[in-house]
Amino acid sequence: MAGRNEPGPTALRIMLGAHLRRLRERAGMSRADAGWAIRGSESKISRLELGRVGFKERDVLDLLTLYDVRDEPERDRLVQLARDANSPGWWHQYGDVTPDWFDAYLGLEAAAELIRTYEIQFVPGLLQIPEYTRAVAKLTPAADRSDEEIEQLVALRRTRQVMFDREPPLRFWAIVEESALQRPIGGPDVQRAQLNALLEAIKRPNITLQIIPTASAGHAASGGAFSVLRFPKPDLPDVVYLEHFTSALYLEKRDDVDAYTKILDTLAVSIPPPQETPALLRTLLRKVRRQTKPT
Repeated sequence: MAGRNEPGPTALRIMLGAHLRRLRERAGMSRADAGWAIRGSESKISRLELGRVGFKERDVLDLLTLYDVRDEPERDRLVQLARDANSPGWWHQYGDVTPDWFDAYLGLEAAAELIRTYEIQFVPGLLQIPEYTRAVAKLTPAADRSDEEIEQLVALRRTRQVMFDREPPLRFWAIVEESALQRPIGGPDVQRAQLNALLEAIKRPNITLQIIPTASAGHAASGGAFSVLRFPKPDLPDVVYLEHFTSALYLEKRDDVDAYTKILDTLAVSIPPPQETPALLRTLLRKVRRQTKPT
């Protein structure tokens, strides 16, 4: 399934929304004026310009007319962009086992060229082996999932990992608390297999892993886990993703993105560098073997 890094519907909505916002501002129109033109509200225009909702072709055409966009090829291009943005992404087939608020992240993840993440409890999802994913799925609030649903989640995770093999490949930089790697999720056999898988993963030039030692005296990331996504398209600004139990936050304001990026930068230079990660992983593996060695 490896392919090129083409923007999915989520990214296309954001791109189209940003373009319409620039056209509105160039035309000197307020969001309220634009909302009136499409029989909607100011808040609807805000959601459209942020790419939070899908586009109706009629609305796009009415807005282009309001903004005095008369060039037919340009109008056709933007209407086609709206059609493409309304098409379901490949992850739509997993909608039965993923919450609606997670779909937006999958769309952004598929369009990203670089993802930097900080994780405190689990191995980052894109680096998990199937056995580890199954064990995590049974720990969540929806732990009463059927075996079939759990296998769908595993399939989704493996499909997402194909992004490491596309052209150009996704670049992934994870900073993980050592305690997350010490946790025997799925049992010691799964833990060993997962640690070995991480050793293999970091041999790829597009995957970087840094580990925050348990003995460290504290660090800048005092909150929970988060990710910062960067995109190759200039119309797509960096996004911070914060996941909660029943929802997620997507931060796009420059100040917010800069703050979280600074946290990652500060962490990266204050903990063992990536070159030391293989030795740290092998030390963890030896500990697991000692703890499970028969007496």
